[in-house]
Amino acid sequence: MADRRTPLAGLLPWALPDGAVALAEAPGLLQIGLRLKPQSDAVSGVRLPLAPNRVEATRAVRSLWLGPDEWLITASQPAAPWLHSALTRALVGRHAAVVDLSSNRVAIEIAGPQARALLEKGCSLDLHARAFGPGQCAQTLLAKTQIVLDQLDATPLYRVFVRASYARWLFDWLVDAAAEFAAPNMPDMRIAQADPR
Repeated sequence: MADRRTPLAGLLPWALPDGAVALAEAPGLLQIGLRLKPQSDAVSGVRLPLAPNRVEATRAVRSLWLGPDEWLITASQPAAPWLHSALTRALVGRHAAVVDLSSNRVAIEIAGPQARALLEKGCSLDLHARAFGPGQCAQTLLAKTQIVLDQLDATPLYRVFVRASYARWLFDWLVDAAAEFAAPNMPDMRIAQADPR
């Protein structure tokens, strides 16, 4: 995967001045779409969750269940440059598809004490900790935009995968929706983004 400029270059990282919500892009994230009828819960060492809306994770690779025969496999490009070719080799001769989707979606990480409340403003899923937590994912809508939502940890930290063509629109929605979480007397949140230099 070549280095590329994403639609959110220069806009992220962004945070409210008091840290209630912070947005960042997961840089260099390899995204592989995998379609196959699984014969086991692993392919070439990559564990595949077989239960709906679950995630299997190692230090280098996360596998998100998207359907009975569909997964989104993610990894940091430097940590797993071998991933696409290893999966392709392992599935030779099988009715399967391994597609690099890295340029298709932007991965926005949402953190901070108000991250869950921010997502709840535009997502109909029950994101309460008792219903949706680390190790879970879902294909859903956020602000009427199709996304894949992955909860990385309980702090909470979420990763939202959105099509590149909708990334700027969703970023603007998130910043606007976060306005209510700004502490009183805080300056305009739009100046809280990182200096793009």
